[in-house]
Amino acid sequence: MTTMARATSVPAAGGGSAVRRHELAAFLRSRRERITPEQVGLPRGTRRRTPGLRREEVAHLSAVGVTWYTWLEQARDIHVSVQVLDALARTLLLDRSERAHLFRLAGATDPTPAAHCEGITDAVRITLDQLNPLPASVQNSRYDILAYNRAYANLLCDLDAIPPEDRNCMLLVHTNAEWQESFVHLDETRRLMAAKLRASMAGHLTEPAWKLLVKRLEAESPEFRENWRRYEIVTTRTKTKQFRNRHVGLLNLHHTDLWLTPELGARLVTFTPADEESRERLERLYALFN
Repeated sequence: MTTMARATSVPAAGGGSAVRRHELAAFLRSRRERITPEQVGLPRGTRRRTPGLRREEVAHLSAVGVTWYTWLEQARDIHVSVQVLDALARTLLLDRSERAHLFRLAGATDPTPAAHCEGITDAVRITLDQLNPLPASVQNSRYDILAYNRAYANLLCDLDAIPPEDRNCMLLVHTNAEWQESFVHLDETRRLMAAKLRASMAGHLTEPAWKLLVKRLEAESPEFRENWRRYEIVTTRTKTKQFRNRHVGLLNLHHTDLWLTPELGARLVTFTPADEESRERLERLYALFN
């Protein structure tokens, strides 16, 4: 069993319920069998008899032990961590509803922002809408994008096309090519964001969602690994940022954080034009999609 499989765990299938264990096993098998090797970047080969993926392929792609995953599909009474459930959901290409179903069957709480959007009241959503054409979003200290307006949706990429569980600025700046290309000073931004995440994580060291994000970033981004190991600490600060939008060109914007809760959890992130040209381009960008 890998380190991931041994991570902070919850009882699979809701405290040992045989019915839920068997339902979880059947669900995993059905999803494994519907995915072709090509969908996950594997060669099909000439001797494949199993429909879809093999168990060992799912285990490898999810970074868990083959024996452990086999036991899971056999409905054995074993423990599974939220990190492993997250990895299985990604490997099996589960959509939002299927992901929620997986976590329910396992008796676990999904730690991603796809499942939790605390603090997003009707008043906050109205405020976001009223700020158009100024880009604005609500984020937490983990950089999860919890809500956003139309102007923000097309500032750095087509955010609507990103699965809700992947709408995280730290993740996007390290893994999404379109998001990366929008930053004029990409390397500096990555280093600063890692330092701010390190500072924020001091109060969340045991929380699964935080550990899950860091593990994924370390696995998928050499740049993040390098910056994370610097152990730099930076607190939040307002500054002017430059973006290279694919529709309207260069944007010089003032970045401001407005805290929505006293404990510095969710914050309203706003971008205002630093010059008249940027103001006109923001208005043009908003008009393109409305």
